[in-house]
Amino acid sequence: MGVELDRLVGQIRACRICVERPVGPPLPHEPRPVVVASATARILIASQAPGTKVHLSGRPFTDASGDRLRSWLGVTTEEFYDPEKFAIVPMGFCFPGQDERGADLPPRRECAPAWRAPLMALMPQIDLILTIGLYAQNWHMGAARRPSLTETVSGWRAIWEAPAVPKVLPLPHPSWRNTGWLKRNPWFETDLLPFLKAQIRDRIG
Repeated sequence: MGVELDRLVGQIRACRICVERPVGPPLPHEPRPVVVASATARILIASQAPGTKVHLSGRPFTDASGDRLRSWLGVTTEEFYDPEKFAIVPMGFCFPGQDERGADLPPRRECAPAWRAPLMALMPQIDLILTIGLYAQNWHMGAARRPSLTETVSGWRAIWEAPAVPKVLPLPHPSWRNTGWLKRNPWFETDLLPFLKAQIRDRIG
């Protein structure tokens, strides 16, 4: 990892903005930022925010969502956690807490404005961004994002063929909560996933 990138990641891991200068209610627990930056990986996983299990482990996607995501990508656990192959940068670095129904809250609003642009600037080698969910798609896709997640993901071919650098592939969140969405949209597994796996394998060998 480059010296500047290493320094920035250290600052992110010490971040307490959501407690000391929150936008809205402060984070309801001690911050534990989770991020995997890389000076060599060509693939960025732009995810949402850590869940409860990731908050405890300090490692991204150490849960059932991670198992499903690794299956979508066609990679082993060892490949997935190799920072030479993947950078994993959620829109919110800390577990945001849960609402009264037990669902995870949205990513903290402090994270992306404070850290995302400088972090991306120090990873210029990224040539494929996987935008997982609406928050990542809003940030990384701009006008290419459609009104709904389904429209955005179903339009993946046009998004891919656009003259954008780096390339972007939109994905739904791999949460079990989206199992119904996957059943209603079988093209995701039959059309998008084979293309995604080929692009991943082309970049990681």
